[in-house]
Amino acid sequence: MFYEPGKTDHGLPHDPFKACVIPRPIGWISTVSSSGTANLAPYSQFTNLTFDPPYVLFSSNQTVNSTRKDTVVNAESTGSFVWNLATYPLREAMNITAQQFPHGVDEFEKAGLTKEPSTVLPVSVPMVKESPVRFECVYHSTMRLPGNPPMGTVDVVVGRVVGVHVDDGVITDGILDVRKTKPIARCGYFQYAVVEDTFEMVIPGMSQDVLYGLEGSARRNGERAREISGGEKGEEEEKGEGNGEGR
Repeated sequence: MFYEPGKTDHGLPHDPFKACVIPRPIGWISTVSSSGTANLAPYSQFTNLTFDPPYVLFSSNQTVNSTRKDTVVNAESTGSFVWNLATYPLREAMNITAQQFPHGVDEFEKAGLTKEPSTVLPVSVPMVKESPVRFECVYHSTMRLPGNPPMGTVDVVVGRVVGVHVDDGVITDGILDVRKTKPIARCGYFQYAVVEDTFEMVIPGMSQDVLYGLEGSARRNGERAREISGGEKGEEEEKGEGNGEGR
């Protein structure tokens, strides 16, 4: 089959586009309004962007009334939001928070979740205490992609991660163990997946620099930057001595 989005019909009973891009990690984003009301909502367009410093993004389509979601407004107005890992044990609570409650409703209370205050954000945002992994994020920017009304337009929100909380109980031999966290991911239609196992593959013939980049090691990246900087200084000093320009 082949179709051109917006031009030709796919001929299926349900649109296949989102079902093609799977599995998608869930951005379970908590925020607080400028008046202090907590908000919690899941977004299936979510990912990390880079690692040193770490950035994440989530994208939020408009409502059926062509209005922006509370999560976006709150993140922009307070400069803060938190990503909470959605896990299999928390799947029902996550699903409850996906409902479009009226403005001002506290989804933590609706889902029976415990609030834990953030630690380093400029404006305190409640985190999901039951979630084993949480990122405290400082709002960076919003990219607005135009779309067809009423819901097609999307706000892509970027935040810098300034605090990472990981439950000690989900670490095995120094590695965050997905067999313990059991993260859930969005698939197509109304389907979800849960990660319960992994397999490893290391790219053959790659340098250590490439491998630490794939791991996302900020520590090794800093060490490499100092090595490069030290090497450049050494070359400059050698050139300086040769020209009678010692420092």
